[in-house]
Amino acid sequence: MGELIHKDLSEDIIGAAMKVLYVLRPGLEERLYENALVIELTARGHRVEQQRKFLVQYEAQIIGTLQPDVIVDDLIIVDPKVVAAFTDTHVAQMTGYLAITGLQLALLLNFKFSRLGMKRIVRTEVSGS
Repeated sequence: MGELIHKDLSEDIIGAAMKVLYVLRPGLEERLYENALVIELTARGHRVEQQRKFLVQYEAQIIGTLQPDVIVDDLIIVDPKVVAAFTDTHVAQMTGYLAITGLQLALLLNFKFSRLGMKRIVRTEVSGS
């Protein structure tokens, strides 16, 4: 079809994650990889927000907050995981995050094994309101 959305930024995020995994090795807690990834991406010149809060509304009433792990350059949600495999639940969560934040791309990154696992989730419907 067409070109990948945010291709260069995605590649840089994945490269940063690969470096983090190479240095820290697999098997640590997700939060450690998240913190290291924030350091690495910041060192590469990216704007990185960790645990930014978004208000969630239903019928024009605030029902709570949503906190994606990492947002890079106000364009991509990054969710570090340490799991045996990505599940439909992980994908559904990122789909919801994309809908609430208005962003178009999320990257799931798996630090469980010596080879970085990754999955791109793209929000296809963009609201026109």
